[in-house]
Amino acid sequence: MHLADVALPVPLDRPFSYEIPPALAARAVPGARVVCRLGARRLVGVVLAVREGEPPRGVRPIDTVVDEIPSIPTDLLAFLRDLSSYYFAPIGQVVRLALPPMDRETEDASAEPELFQRRTGVRGPKPVAWVLATATGQTPRPLRGHASAILAHVRAMGAVPLPRLVASWPSARGAVKRLADSGLVTVEQRLAEPEPLFAETIERDTAPVLNAEQAEATRVLLAALREPVPATFLLHGVTGSGKTEVYLHAVAAARERQRGAIVLVPEIALTPQLVQRFRARFGDNVAVLHSALTPKERWTMWQRVRSGPVDVVVGARSALFAPVAKLGLIVVDEEHDPSFKQDEGVRYHARDMAILRAHRVGAIAVLGSATPSVESEQLVRAGKAKKLRLPSRARAQPMPLVEIVDLRRVPAGPTGDKRLSLPLVRAMAGALEAGEQVILFLNRRGFAPAVRCEACGEALMCPSCSVALTHHKVQGLVVRCHYCDFEEKLPSACPKCKQVNLALEGIGTEKLEDSLRLVFPKARIARLDRDVASGKRIEEVLARVRAREVDILVGTQMVTKGHDLPHVTVVGVVNADAALFMPDFRASERAFQLLVQVAGRAGRGDRPGKVLVQTYAPEHPSIQFGCQHDVAGFLDRELLDRKELGYPPFSRAALVRVEGPDESAARAGCALLAEVARRAAVERTTVVAGPSAAPLPRLRNRFRFRVMVRSVDRGHLRRVLTAVDQARGQLPRELIVVLDIDPVHLL
Repeated sequence: MHLADVALPVPLDRPFSYEIPPALAARAVPGARVVCRLGARRLVGVVLAVREGEPPRGVRPIDTVVDEIPSIPTDLLAFLRDLSSYYFAPIGQVVRLALPPMDRETEDASAEPELFQRRTGVRGPKPVAWVLATATGQTPRPLRGHASAILAHVRAMGAVPLPRLVASWPSARGAVKRLADSGLVTVEQRLAEPEPLFAETIERDTAPVLNAEQAEATRVLLAALREPVPATFLLHGVTGSGKTEVYLHAVAAARERQRGAIVLVPEIALTPQLVQRFRARFGDNVAVLHSALTPKERWTMWQRVRSGPVDVVVGARSALFAPVAKLGLIVVDEEHDPSFKQDEGVRYHARDMAILRAHRVGAIAVLGSATPSVESEQLVRAGKAKKLRLPSRARAQPMPLVEIVDLRRVPAGPTGDKRLSLPLVRAMAGALEAGEQVILFLNRRGFAPAVRCEACGEALMCPSCSVALTHHKVQGLVVRCHYCDFEEKLPSACPKCKQVNLALEGIGTEKLEDSLRLVFPKARIARLDRDVASGKRIEEVLARVRAREVDILVGTQMVTKGHDLPHVTVVGVVNADAALFMPDFRASERAFQLLVQVAGRAGRGDRPGKVLVQTYAPEHPSIQFGCQHDVAGFLDRELLDRKELGYPPFSRAALVRVEGPDESAARAGCALLAEVARRAAVERTTVVAGPSAAPLPRLRNRFRFRVMVRSVDRGHLRRVLTAVDQARGQLPRELIVVLDIDPVHLL
């Protein structure tokens, strides 16, 4: 009997066996979507393997095969199985990452297409009748009705969809039938024409002349593309050095060799401008994949990539799973960015998995950044990647001058708040007077990060999470939790002592925007954070900045990304200390990267840039190295510190977190898994730390405890995690166990 191992979208770490009916045997192949029954449900799954054998007791047959050709190519399917194994993630949930959007939106989409279409407006490609003229000579006379005109039209066009004829001649169906009976036309079924990928047109450009550094980096990448072996490159280029142009040349070279390319960016905000660059170079042979697209847009993009016309994909981390045929190149832009790590569901790291996917198919991976991650730098030093350098800006602009503003010593500006210090206000005033633009970076959204009673000292806390509520003024004087989205009106008195002495503590982007309007009443001010901009709204705000409709842009991390805003000459880092003192061994690295990246927004045009960094810790190494643009110096020091402590990249780490509604049960469950880990960690080089409360001990009404496991040997770490994974079944069902391999966020 023919049996299929099928991955279903359920949280189990094994595939399910199904019988393949003889009528479906030709199409039920690895990578094909199938509809199977699991209990009372019908689910869309993917065939992982086909085999001969005795059927298990009670085996069910596959109901139907959805695909004419497999949705997941063979090489991508093998990669997904590797990813599932490495991250201890259920294979069904991993495979789902690569399925077309309709199967990710609803479990039984293919079995219930009408329901899915009503929900999303997405229709898969359907056969359409096309009318073709035959070579028959004489036309009988007379032709009734509109038949003569229709025949003439078809002969002139060569082939016409029947619906298009009906739109012009309502009686066309009957006329076409009579013409076909007379042998004058034939009717055949073809797939409907695909919808256009993009609504707007982009003017095509030509590749500019590369400078010497870009040309050398491109030469090395093109040579690697000619070799049938995988390779990894770290493209270290200062902000504004023209890394994107190197990517474009590498993609063009891959396409010349009939190989596809995937380009990953860390934020949706970066996608539109990058897509425009790629479309200007390659036309509409580019697809974009990210979560801000509508289901219909995502479906259209996915279909064009899978069917082959499109061989270049640009998108956020999920674009890594695009079914690109003959993959030859994967680019990870801003590879240092922590948003490449998925924090829910399958907790994969897109940068690391990009290297793996490229390696499996003999492609090259290019990791690009102005501030390379410690992990990528160590790959270079260990001989597992080659570094390419772009040490100067593409248009020979100087790097911006960086000035440290010591908040312990400088006076406040006109508002009396040191966070708008006198040096910062003066620099902004000078830029505005010269008709230039300003960016202020503050990684705290809202009006005030906390609300505290001055009588009893109590802060307003989220009822579901161990965090203070943030005050938002613009949205109606509310306080909100940025983790669970709890929201309520700002109380008029303290809930604990009933006194009315509530004070707003700290400053967020909303309050900063208000203060700036007082200092610069004539300036046009815009804000870029998740309260005012998401999805396509992000690009709308940035388009206003590029059109010089904004004088001052205030924002969170969104403004630090790779935006090219040539009229920005002054950048202010309002509070450089915010990222320094987090409970995370990566805090110094993130603070340094943020500082260098936001500084890189200044002086990218014809005028020199200036950056003011406000801090209470000017002597901190991250501040010092960042203000000197000294990436090499920072990496040397950070790698030395990590090696002495035995932290990644000199060890492999995993976080085991136990969450539950009952604090005692969660603590006990975590203690049990910690003991299992210690018994399995027989090597002295494997460290088990915990159990302990997580830095955020309660989130969304669930208490959280954790165990950290580190080992210099990946095999040793895996043995410990396998024991923990097997032991999770001993815990009460209400407890959730999260295994996070190579964690980036430790909260």
